[in-house]
Amino acid sequence: MAEEKRVALVLGAIKGIGREIGLALAKKGMRVVLTYHDWEDSLEEMKAAFQSVGEEHLIIKVNLLDVETIPGLVEKAISRFGRLDILINNIERGGWPVVHGPYCQDQWDLEFSTTLRAKQWVFESAFPHLKESGNGVVINFSSIAGIIGRSGPASLIFNEGYSAANRGISLLTETWARLGAPEVRVNEIMLGIMETRHGENTRGWGLLTDDQKKAILDHTLLGRTGKMEDIIKAVLFMIDDAPFMTGAVLRLDGGYVPGGEKVLPMPKGVV
Repeated sequence: MAEEKRVALVLGAIKGIGREIGLALAKKGMRVVLTYHDWEDSLEEMKAAFQSVGEEHLIIKVNLLDVETIPGLVEKAISRFGRLDILINNIERGGWPVVHGPYCQDQWDLEFSTTLRAKQWVFESAFPHLKESGNGVVINFSSIAGIIGRSGPASLIFNEGYSAANRGISLLTETWARLGAPEVRVNEIMLGIMETRHGENTRGWGLLTDDQKKAILDHTLLGRTGKMEDIIKAVLFMIDDAPFMTGAVLRLDGGYVPGGEKVLPMPKGVV
């Protein structure tokens, strides 16, 4: 009897990182449940992309800011596929000072309710099913904003609310790893400046001057923004090639965090 295919729930999958992760998992033979809420103009393109893969999938429109809808989302996935093995906790709302300017209360609340609160409620609803799978995987997505905050060249990209919310994700990752072990592994991918998240294919990046963009890249050891394939490789590694990893954070930032400071030549010394 053939082994039953794994089922993955991918949040925020209508475009960008979520969609490409969902497609990559479908191409690996997994059945995927994909959520979206806005960006309706990208829906037909999303549908066509997943239909072209040919793997069974389910697209659900849901507002994850309304926590009362979340148990129903998970139940739809279970009703359709009978199991849940993987949760890609991708939803966020990125705080761009260059786009949004100074904070107002609604902006602050939206960043916390999207980037942090929604992840918690989805995990709670999904957790019993992930545990039952016996080899569950949760991947939380966060940002290096949780480390660097509003500082340096990224001051125009990360604001305080977004940074604080992302620092909180690492606490969730560690706590969930304790709760899930040994049946569920929970890890985190901490993103730097990526092509579709704070990078060149975003509205905010287009508002930066050439000098501001250069400062960001000069601060990044690898001298570029992250590509979609960088993220996909990290996700597939965590799912299939890291069975001894849980409660960990993989920083995928091209060396932005350690970058910027030059290493001086070794002095001759005095002895």
